[in-house]
Amino acid sequence: MASLIEELIDVLERETEIYKELLPICNEKTQIIVKNDLKSLQDITEKEQFMIDQINSLEHKREKIMTNIKIVINRKDNSLNLRTLIQLLENQPKEQKALSVLHDNLNNIIKQLMDINNRNKSLIQQSLEMIEFNMNFLQSIRTIPGNNTYTKDAAQYNAKASGTGMFDAKQ
Repeated sequence: MASLIEELIDVLERETEIYKELLPICNEKTQIIVKNDLKSLQDITEKEQFMIDQINSLEHKREKIMTNIKIVINRKDNSLNLRTLIQLLENQPKEQKALSVLHDNLNNIIKQLMDINNRNKSLIQQSLEMIEFNMNFLQSIRTIPGNNTYTKDAAQYNAKASGTGMFDAKQ
């Protein structure tokens, strides 16, 4: 079981490092969203996706290791998580402390990432609402009944609208 614990510690350390690398990228993403730089947003999203793929791969390994640990300690229920495993390692204080530190670090980093992602989500939602507002405003201008065009003698006349659609396809 000692090798399984060492393997678990190694996987969690690698996961922690990737999450730490992800923090500044998510903060940079916030600035890119504020600047409305779509090209940079696409680039940074690709970086994020690459890192998320690595995390998913490590998570899959972690789950396999935890399943193997359950088999070794003859635990049949699904209640074995990292916190429970830490408590079970009373006789191995070195491994217990390493896992506990990794658990706490991962929790802190993930909470920070969740806060940043919630902020980014809010910024994107506000941007989408503004776009929708502008689209509705432009659409309402095009559908106002009557025509408010006047001649130089202040007489109203009906001028033809410059197209029926909202976008000019002739450009």
